[in-house]
Formats: sequence, C-alpha cells, structure tokens
Amino acid sequence: MTSGALATELRRRGISKVDDSTLARALYSSDASLYRVIPQVVVRPQHTDELVHLHAVSRDLGVPLTLRGAGTSIAGNAVGPGIVADTRDLRAITIDRDARTALVEPGVVHADLQRAAAPFGLRFGPDPSTHPRCTIGGMIGNNACGSRALGYGRTADNVEAMTVIYGNGEVSSGSGATADRLAALADANLGHIRTNFGQFTRQVSGYSLEHLLPERRRIERFLVGTEGSLATVVSATVRLVEDTDNRRMLVLGYPTMVDAADAVPALLAVGPMIACEGLDARIVDLVRGKGGAVPDLPRGGGWLFVEVEGPELLTALRDAAGALDSRIVEDPAEAAALWRIREDGAGLAGRSLPTPAYSGWEDAAVPPARLGEWLRDFDALLAEYGLHGYPYGHFGDGCMHCRIDFPFKAGDPASADVFREFMTAAATKVGAYGGSLSGEHGDGRVRGELLPLMYDADSLRLFAEAKAICDPDGLMNPGIIVEPASITDDLRPVRPVTLPAQTGLRLLHDDGDLAAAVHRCTGVGKCVAPKANGVMCPSYLATRDEKDSTRGRARVLQEALDGALVHGLADDAVSDALDLCLACKGCSSDCPSGVDMATYKSEALFQKYQGKVRPRSHYTLGQLPRWARLTAPIARLANLMLAIAPIAWIAKWFAGIDQRRSIPTFATTTLRRGDKRRQASSQPDVWIWADSFTDHFFPRSGLAAIEFLEASGLTVRVIQDDACCGLTWITTGQLDKAKAITERTVRTLAPYVASGVPVVGLEPSCLATLRSDSRELSALPEAETVASGVLSFAELVTRLDLPLPDLSDVEVVAQPHCHQSAVIGWNVDEALLKKAGATVTKVSGCCGLAGNFGVEQGHYEVSVAVAETHLLPAVRTHPGAVILADGMSCRVQLDDLEDAPTLHLAELLASKVRA
Repeated sequence: MTSGALATELRRRGISKVDDSTLARALYSSDASLYRVIPQVVVRPQHTDELVHLHAVSRDLGVPLTLRGAGTSIAGNAVGPGIVADTRDLRAITIDRDARTALVEPGVVHADLQRAAAPFGLRFGPDPSTHPRCTIGGMIGNNACGSRALGYGRTADNVEAMTVIYGNGEVSSGSGATADRLAALADANLGHIRTNFGQFTRQVSGYSLEHLLPERRRIERFLVGTEGSLATVVSATVRLVEDTDNRRMLVLGYPTMVDAADAVPALLAVGPMIACEGLDARIVDLVRGKGGAVPDLPRGGGWLFVEVEGPELLTALRDAAGALDSRIVEDPAEAAALWRIREDGAGLAGRSLPTPAYSGWEDAAVPPARLGEWLRDFDALLAEYGLHGYPYGHFGDGCMHCRIDFPFKAGDPASADVFREFMTAAATKVGAYGGSLSGEHGDGRVRGELLPLMYDADSLRLFAEAKAICDPDGLMNPGIIVEPASITDDLRPVRPVTLPAQTGLRLLHDDGDLAAAVHRCTGVGKCVAPKANGVMCPSYLATRDEKDSTRGRARVLQEALDGALVHGLADDAVSDALDLCLACKGCSSDCPSGVDMATYKSEALFQKYQGKVRPRSHYTLGQLPRWARLTAPIARLANLMLAIAPIAWIAKWFAGIDQRRSIPTFATTTLRRGDKRRQASSQPDVWIWADSFTDHFFPRSGLAAIEFLEASGLTVRVIQDDACCGLTWITTGQLDKAKAITERTVRTLAPYVASGVPVVGLEPSCLATLRSDSRELSALPEAETVASGVLSFAELVTRLDLPLPDLSDVEVVAQPHCHQSAVIGWNVDEALLKKAGATVTKVSGCCGLAGNFGVEQGHYEVSVAVAETHLLPAVRTHPGAVILADGMSCRVQLDDLEDAPTLHLAELLASKVRA
C-alpha cells in the first residue's frame, strides 16, 4: 500500500493528524540511535481512542505500527517502516495525593509529571538524563531507570496499573484472555524463569519474565520494557514517592574511572543511596572547553557523584570510599550544575574524540560487585579493536554508558564490520559476567540480534511464545527482540552523502564537511524539551512541532545530503524545516553535540539560491545596513513619510514586512556623524565600533557609552570608517556578498585592535558575528585578530575595573540577546550588575524577533508565541523594573508587543552617573 493510500485510510478511520509528506517521513526516520528506517506515514493521536483505531488499521491492512514518545531511544526502539505514532499530544495527568499515584497518558513528559506532583510534595522516582523531554510511555517501553533508580527503583518498580492495547486487538487493564495465556506460559516454565530472569536489578534485556511468576505476578510490570513490541500503553497508574529537599551530594575523586568503579561495592555496603553516578574527567574537560559551568571538584581523573537523603550517611560513605579526595556539595545550584554535566554526558561524549563517537554499545550492566572487572575488560576490548570511548553511568547499579568512535564511513557498508565484531565480543564478555546487554535503554535494533549471547535457547523460545500470544501477526515494532533485524541493517552513518561542490562557510568545527556538521545531531533531543532554561529551541517551544526543533531540522538536512528521500538542499522539505529557524544560535551553545543550525541554515540558503532569484525580503531586510546607509542623508524625511499609513503599508509590502510590524525609526544623526566633534589627532583610551544598527537606529546606546566612559576620565572616540559585520547577509545565506563585506570590515578594524587601545562593540549580534561568523567566512589573519580583540561594553568596564554607580535601588529584567548568550556569554554583564547592587532577573530564551525573522511576512504568530514563552511574562511579572535589552531585535520586539521602554547597559549606567 502506498503512503498516500495508507494516510487516506487512517483519516477515514478517525485519526485526526496524519502526515505522509516527505518532510514528516524524514523527521521520523531516526531516533537517537544509529538507525534510519523511513516510515510510510506519521500520526499524532489527539485522543487515546485514536490508539484503538490505529491498531485496527494496522491489523486490517497488515501495516507495522511503532509507538514513539520523544524519540530519545538510543537503541533504535522508536523507528519503524509502517505507521509511526508520536504520542506527545496525549499528556493528561491526574494526581491522587492520598494514594500517592498519578494516572498518566503515554505522551506525558517526565518533567511535566514532576511539576504536577511537586505541589503535593511528591515526585516520580526514576529520572533518566533525558527527563526534561522523555515521555512516560517511552520510559515504560524501555524500562528506563536514570540516576536515581538506585534509590527509587526502575520504571517497572513504579508502575501500579496499565490499560493497554495488545497487538491482537484486546484492550486490557490487567486481566483478560491475553493475560491468562501469558500466566499459563510462565506456569509451564517456572524453574527456567526463576533461574534465568530477575537475577539483578539492571537485567533489562529481552522480556522480564520474572514478573509472570505466581509469587510476583504483575502483568503490567511484565509489559514494561517490552519496547512496544507486545502492547501499546493507553494509560498508566504510576507510584509517586515523597519528594525531599533533604538530599545531600558527596563527590568522590579517584585516579581513574576504573578506580571509582572498584569503590562501588564498599559504598553499597554502607547504606541506602539515592544515586551513585560515575563520570570521567574528559567529559568534564569538554564542558569547561565549551565555557560551561563546572563547580570545584575533588582531586582525581574520575568521580563518583553520590546522593543520599539527609547528612547522616555522608561521613560513613566518605570513610568507606577510599577516595583520593572528596567534597560535600551544600549549594543546590552547584549540585544542579554537576548533575547537568552528567545529564549531558551522551551528547558530550559523542563529540569527545577526534572523530565522532557513536551510541551502540551504550548501557550494558553487570552486577555492581563486578563493575571494576568489567570496565578493565572493556578497556582491553577497546584497545584490541583500536577504538576509544569515555565511560560514565549509573555505577551504583553496575550500568555503564560509553560512546565509541566506530570507524563508520559514509557510503561504505563494509565499514560497519568493526562495529559488528566489537559488539559481538563485548556481548560475549558481558554474558560471561552474568550481565545484561541493556541496563535501561532496551534492546531495540542494536542488541536484538545479540540476545543469543546472553540467553539460552529456552529463554529465546519463551520470548517468541510471549510475542505470539500478544502480537500474533508480528506488526508491533517489528525487528525488536523477537525475529530481530541485523545490527548492521539500516545504519545511518554508512549511508552515502552528496556534498555541495563548494561551501560558502568554512565549517571550522567539522573540517569543512557539511555532512559531518549536520550529523553532529545524535538525536538526544535536548531541543524538544517542552520547557527550557536556555535559548534552544525557541520555535519548538512555540509550536511543539518536530520540524521546528533543532533535531528535526538536522534530520531533514541529513536526508537532503543523501538525496534518497529529500532531494538535496533545494527540496521543499528543507525549506519547510528551516522556515521557522530564528537563526538564534541558541543550539550552538545549548546543544550538547554542538549543533549550530543558524550556520547550517545560512549554508543551505546559500546553496539553494546560488545564481537564482531570491525571496524579496532577502534583498530588503537581508541588506538592511545598505539601505540604512543610503537613507541616512534623508532620515528625517524618511521617518515622516513612513509615518503616513498608506506609504508605510506599501513600504512593508515591498520589503516583505508583516503589516502588524512597525518600521524602526532611522536615526536623524548617526553615531559616527554625532561624534565628529570629538575627533582629535591623539590616540584615545577607548575606540567604539559603530556597527550598522547602533549607528543608524540606536545611536543613543553609543552616546551613553561615551558619556559613561568619559565620566570615568577616559578619552573616547568612534571609529569613523564604514565597518558593517555583514550579519543580515549571513542570516539570509548571501554568503558571497557577506564574505566581501566581512573581510573589508576585519581589515578595517584590525589596526585599531592591534594598536592596543580597547575596541568596543555595542550591538551583541554584530559583536557575535565578528567573534564567530567572520572566522567561518574568512581565513584572513585579521579575522582572528578582530574576533579575539573586540570587547563588549560589560567586558570593557570589567577589564578596566571602572567605578560603578549605585544600582541598589534598581530592579533589572534583562533579556540577553540570543547571539550574546550563545557566542559571547552574559555572565560578565550579570556579574557587573550584581556588583553594582542591582536586583537581576535574567530572562531565558529568545525574544522572538531575531533580526529579520519576526519581521518577515508569515512569521508574526510564531514570533509572538516565542516572546510569550519567557520574555513577555517576565516583563509583566516585574512591572516597575528596568528592562535591559542590548540587542536591537529585543528592543524592537518589546516596543512592538508590549510598548515597553528598554535600555542598553551603557544607557543604564550613564543615566545613574548623570543623576
């Protein structure tokens, strides 16, 4: 059956959101694993009744059905060839405080459940590292565990009841014909099940048949960890535990990770721990290298992060640890920063080596008493196969994660041979330790074929019989556990790629390889968290649509470079995926894999429109500095004309501006022209670079900077040369022109920087362009000089240790520009404001305007929705606060949507000095 015919039938059966487009199929062709399987159609059920209809269509037409939550599966559990159902719209939660349970639909995000339970003093115990975005349905599918499973148990231990749809069509809440047949299967094989299953807590591979034993029979818990291959979860009742703010963290330092593993049995003997996590120094170094926050750690090359309830055990644990050094972390913010490093481990480890490191041998587990032995053998196996990886994981449970630099080569299936050989050898070794191939992520496509190395023939027979009882037609998530697919089938890294003949950007972090750049995305999905504290990904927060996530866009670009499904970068699917990318650069700093979608969007637009007619807005908004420069002599007249409604309407239509947007007022006196009276032959103490936006739209920021600096006794001059950074050309993919503009600018600014006199940039987006994009465009040595030399205003004030006015009576709501957050950082600004005594509320996320994005026709609604995620609520919550927004985009957005006055940091400081 064709995709179109299948989609038609699904709609006829009452499924409301059905998509068989090339875009949707590309978005859902991968999860967070190595595997790529193109579905025929993607659906997003809007009600649990639709799940019943989905099953009926699947059975009637013989089409496979794969259920998917957030797509964070590392084993390939969430990709399939027929219907893929994204359950994230099924997110109802009902808390029963007295019973300490929650009734949830499968698409409920783990973090949303925690937020719902928190007012009752409760929480769901297991918390995987993907907890901001993973779904409870996905956790049930994989029997997810996470860092605190040591104290709170696995998902299976916390499921009290479920309503499911078996593959045979039966809808059941525990009892029924299918449950009876499963119980009979166990009763006929009691001795074998008792001696082969449930041997230690992290034995997750295969089906957990121990839950069918008479003495512990819980059908719902048996179904946990079956990876959607037997039944679909309609709803689940999960146990909640008392939350506490009495958790304490002990960090123990050891010479190596293996030494840390050796210490685990002694710690387990001391008393109950909530968590005992292992982390390698090399991952911590990666965080530092990216400018991330790393609290002080004890001496060592490997650490254990131990969490307990209350302080009573800390001394005993420290005494038993045999550590080089230790530290009790009292500050909750410091503890949270350390846990964030651990949570980002998978993404960081994927980019920790000279060549990409991959999932695959991801979460094997052994009895904790043998963890040190296993890690030594694991290191020896890596060396034997010439591979490398940094282990980390849930050491208190004997579970170890590791991303490995398998030598996959695009277009060369034979390059997967080392992958297969290593996986087979490692599985054999784990089996010898009595371990489990999977400790929490399930078997999926990556381990199913290896199960005979862990289980005997009778166990495999029982798996097949259970599958036949629940899913006789084999339509539920085929290729998983029973009749598994080959581990080297459908591998994404060995697909061929077709690179553009010449890229417009140097792609420095990926050696000029666009395919390597877009394949940075490992699919861990930090960008699809429904709530976020960083910048990434603003459009996804507004739409909740996979195509508007960083991951979704990366997947479509990966498909475009293959050309089999998405036909190159000019394909409409690429345009659809990139349309709502704000080019905010948030992903470049927030994504643990370092995906920089703003850069990839610029390159894709460059490739698409080379030698072709561009959208009208590229010639107008995309060349705004040019038009501003030409308008400068008649700025007053232009402002008067644009105040006339019919003329403004025509101008907006011509420029591709949404009619609901204002047109920024041109400065009647530019910053450069206004500073001519200051010209002198002597060298100043500070140079101010007049970027295009400060010069032509917000010269008051520059004048305020001059006022404040001169009040400190400094001589200040504005660089009179025309020096545009080329930002608007870059964001619209006009990279050939952008390169010429940028090279002219860095040649102009380099002598000023080299003179030793500080050079200050006041518009964050332009300064960020000099620091990052100029190096991507040009190999000129001047680009390096300027990138490392031009300072932000806060950096200058801090470097010179200038006296600050008293801001103790000032409440500040600060919206850092996205490019500043991603490239420059806002920590210096924040420290300066707090040093001056201000009360500071830093707004997360993007303002939603993002240069030309929010101004363009077709983007207004999303632009407003982005502003409503963080910025506008913060402004309304602090009605008397000073709104600090250094970026022109942020200022225009606030003026348009909230009629809220804004200040640049220089304006705030100058106003206080003046007063």
